[in-house]
Amino acid sequence: MHYLQAIIAAATSLSLVLATVDVHSLKSTIKTASKTVPGAYIVELEQPVDGLGRRSGENPHNALYTSLDKRAAKWSLRRQYDSPGIFVGVAIDVASERDLVALADISHVLSISPVYRRPRPKPVGSRRLNGKNTHALDNFAPHAMTGVDRLHAEGIFGEGIRVALIDSGVDYLHPALGGGFGPGFKVSHGTDFVGDEYTGNNDPVPDDDPIDCAGHGTHVAGILGADSNPYNFTGVAPQADIGMYKVFGCAGSVLDDVLIDAMLRAYHDRHEIISMSLGDDTIGWSEGAIGLIASRIAATGVILTVAASNSGQYGAFYLGSPSTGENVISVASVENTQLIVQEAQLSSGNFPIRYYSFEALDVSGSWPIYAISQDPKVEADACSPLPDSTPDLSKYIVIIRSGGCAFDDKAAHVKTRGAKYALFYDNIDEPIYLETPELVSAMISKEDGEYLVDQFVHRTSLMLSFPQNQPPSVIPSPIGGLISSFSSYGPTWDLEFKPSVGAPGGNILSTLPRSQGSYGILSGTSMATPFTAGVAALILQKQGRSKKNALGIRGLLESTAEPVPMSKKSTEPLQTLAQAGAGLLKAYEAVHTKTIVTPTELHLNDTAHSKTSHTITVKNTSNKAQKFKITHMPAGTMNPFDSEQKAYPYPVPIDTHYAKVTFKPSALVVQPGSSAKFVATIQPPRGVDPKNFPVYSGFLRVASGTSSVNVAYMGVVGKMKDMKILDRTPDYFGVVAPFLVDAGGDIQTGPETYRWENDSDYPWLAFRRLAGTPLLRIDLVSANAKLDTRGMDLVEAPENIGRSTPDQMRSRVMYPAGSMYKRPLVPELDARLPKQTGTFSKSPVLGNLLTRNYVGRHTYGSFEENGSGFFPLDTPTFSNGTTIPNGRYKILLRALKITGDAEKNSDYDTWLSPEVIIEHNE
Repeated sequence: MHYLQAIIAAATSLSLVLATVDVHSLKSTIKTASKTVPGAYIVELEQPVDGLGRRSGENPHNALYTSLDKRAAKWSLRRQYDSPGIFVGVAIDVASERDLVALADISHVLSISPVYRRPRPKPVGSRRLNGKNTHALDNFAPHAMTGVDRLHAEGIFGEGIRVALIDSGVDYLHPALGGGFGPGFKVSHGTDFVGDEYTGNNDPVPDDDPIDCAGHGTHVAGILGADSNPYNFTGVAPQADIGMYKVFGCAGSVLDDVLIDAMLRAYHDRHEIISMSLGDDTIGWSEGAIGLIASRIAATGVILTVAASNSGQYGAFYLGSPSTGENVISVASVENTQLIVQEAQLSSGNFPIRYYSFEALDVSGSWPIYAISQDPKVEADACSPLPDSTPDLSKYIVIIRSGGCAFDDKAAHVKTRGAKYALFYDNIDEPIYLETPELVSAMISKEDGEYLVDQFVHRTSLMLSFPQNQPPSVIPSPIGGLISSFSSYGPTWDLEFKPSVGAPGGNILSTLPRSQGSYGILSGTSMATPFTAGVAALILQKQGRSKKNALGIRGLLESTAEPVPMSKKSTEPLQTLAQAGAGLLKAYEAVHTKTIVTPTELHLNDTAHSKTSHTITVKNTSNKAQKFKITHMPAGTMNPFDSEQKAYPYPVPIDTHYAKVTFKPSALVVQPGSSAKFVATIQPPRGVDPKNFPVYSGFLRVASGTSSVNVAYMGVVGKMKDMKILDRTPDYFGVVAPFLVDAGGDIQTGPETYRWENDSDYPWLAFRRLAGTPLLRIDLVSANAKLDTRGMDLVEAPENIGRSTPDQMRSRVMYPAGSMYKRPLVPELDARLPKQTGTFSKSPVLGNLLTRNYVGRHTYGSFEENGSGFFPLDTPTFSNGTTIPNGRYKILLRALKITGDAEKNSDYDTWLSPEVIIEHNE
């Protein structure tokens, strides 16, 4: 076995799925799983200038096309964007890196970034209703827990507010969604940007019909605006005017160029609100083309609600983009307070077994049970093929513990042994609705599952039956009102306050396409996002559609939200705001509050950049004087990393080392229509280890009588610049990273020669990021180059080949705007030579191989779960397409530290490879 295969096999305990893949297949996997589209770029343009440097009247797009043709570049247009003030540019394909340099050399090109593939949203749990027996609910908990029901009682339904959904389409023929499409219908407008067959790997075939073939968009639309139905629920804003902008086919992903087109179309179609239940959690910065466009749209007064994403399992600093954008409302998920259940009867006459389903399982008669494992604490029950000693499972209700692998895998393994019916029991007390293919199944509680396993172990001959046609029961959820475990943790790497707020997203009943049963229960931040959009619509209807009101809604939702506890135990702290945001939104309070505070969120940054004193303005909009008492309400301090800076998975540890907060004054009397100010001084908590970068957070509560509003705060103890970027441990791969893999699939430890004579005869670099970096570069340097004793700066050495030409030195370009840096970083596709200032540009670099801006950290999941990074040097060329001369080299990997200076080598986390000898015939 090649050494690479051995270390991959050793890493299976970390959920790597590549253990049996040889190097050739692994390289193919990496290429197939690439997050970017080769040769495709998003280009932002400014107005061209004439020879005197004055802005010309020439159309920037035509000027670009003319300039490309003059440079004899081979290119093709994917999409053209023309939204002045938001985004003017193109999506373009270029045939080679040389053509890319020609593109970057055009003077009015502002920025170039790759076209990324964005994954389709995946609900954490889902269960379709079969519709055989419908039962009206007495009340709808998501509305009751947020006060939406009280606004509906006042006649506020979001009438006439235009809301755009960017999603998988909508079954507008659904009776609860208007029964039609076009003017006069609930879904009055929209379009399909891609077609049903689009997967993100083929060309879109757009049309004017945004019908849904996947289901996600229909569920989202129902949460926002469903009419009353046999289950007796409605959407949050059932009188909103909905537009659907379909960007997903029946399967697959979406590309940035399509997503940008949809965002700009929704903006131009004059919506008050745009809601996006999608995102990419591998970035984690407020920067990037999608996040930047979202921020610009929101800054105009269009409300953007975007899902925080469902990656809570991967720990802190792992939030979905574009919810990371400034001005965007990033939405976390809160668990529904009610569970809708059916009951299975026990032959013993004991308490019934409640299973999470609106409708009875289609199981006739009484059945014995069979537990796949007699150990109720088994980690991976039914995650492997069952032994030959397993009986014919078609005669039993099979009992299976959750965890260790996907439910579909468990179902497949028991089905091969004949199983037809199964009950999955929780490995933790987190109710979830699920369904498995070709197996009649449901989830039950941990307690009930362990009871059934015990009965099986003691051979009690217990039988289960499933009464049909009985109405469901509604019971309290044991985790109702808490943040969903799947909801992603922030903050962003540039310490933006994200997520913003939470909304009901766990176990939400809504519409599905008629072909999928018409109704179903799904979980995800995807569900919380349209809920928040609906609440924004209710607020706009009541308060007016002015730009001022729209720009104030994020702050209004934050200040009136209800802080979320860490658990149901009164002795435990509030949940960290890094996962809960400002808390569960309260629609009624947001509409009716008479107290306005500004700002509503305090960005305390890290220790190196913190500001301790903050002035808060309190405005009394009531018709009488109000006396306010100001107090501190701390939340738990989150410890994102262990001593080696490995990110803790869910649940990220929380402790009670709180910030110290004082107020001056601590009480205010504010006359009607007037404002007053107080100063809050916030000192970071003591007794915490800055090497673990604790995230502290909490609220400044401004209370008058029985009503109150909050100002949220969040900061980091320690210097973000001290974070290690590159993982240098063997924990993931089984060997210290980073490393090069040679043509034979082994770890390169000494000089190796590469000739590109076959499809594996090249080096590839394997690495992992422990933290995000604003700039990642892979460069080629002299074989004589060495790192200094600090492992930072390259030591100049006699060169064994000539210094590269200016063409070879040109690197890749992106000029991001508006982060904590407030300046451009080293460009990603820059055709101009770097400035000869600082130690960075003086390094003996012979040519650039790859540059990426604003990338997040890796997880400890599989490669498909962003577990690691790879760079294959599969052609002997620099990033600009020029051929690398034959010679002896090393590969230099550099990752800029957070808040670091891009011009200083000492601000990079740096690694230097063994010697790479290049001998090719090109």
